[in-house]
Amino acid sequence: MQDDIILKIGDEIKIRRKEKGITVQELADRSNVSKGLISQIENGRTMPSLLVLIEIIKSLDTDLNVFFKEIKLKNELDAVIIKRREDYEKFEKEDTIGFDYQRIFTKSFNKNTIDIVLLELSPKASRPMVITEAFEFKYIIKGKVDYQIENNNYFLQEGDAMLFDGRLLHTPTNNYDESCLMLIIYFFEN
Repeated sequence: MQDDIILKIGDEIKIRRKEKGITVQELADRSNVSKGLISQIENGRTMPSLLVLIEIIKSLDTDLNVFFKEIKLKNELDAVIIKRREDYEKFEKEDTIGFDYQRIFTKSFNKNTIDIVLLELSPKASRPMVITEAFEFKYIIKGKVDYQIENNNYFLQEGDAMLFDGRLLHTPTNNYDESCLMLIIYFFEN
């Protein structure tokens, strides 16, 4: 799926940038793009045009064939996936206040993609209603949350789980005095 390759390209750029000791700003300057664009690419939030992607890869002093061969090899070696807590990748979504996302891992299975994320909602966290092109499974690890899906409101607390079609307008709200930690699994269909 397209989302999976976007994440893999972003991860590979981030890995190579860090290996070379280059900051996001330095890579942006070398590639003649904004720091924000590099950050969005590395976090899987956007895919640059082909020309921009080539420029970024060249700015990392990396051969294009080697870059894409690495992504393919890593994909073939993913029979068992272990990701340590310190390797979870923080990312942000637009228009959120008090939302702390950490991607655990993303994997394609038979042309479908699964994306597993931890989300910590600060007290009074908010965002507008959104649509996600995936089915969403939510498991409340700790705390409480109010979930609005279309015109319906649902209260969830520690140990509760929910599955719904993310193509329905939805948003969580933490109206409580403590943080809410939830495990989210997105199921993207091809």
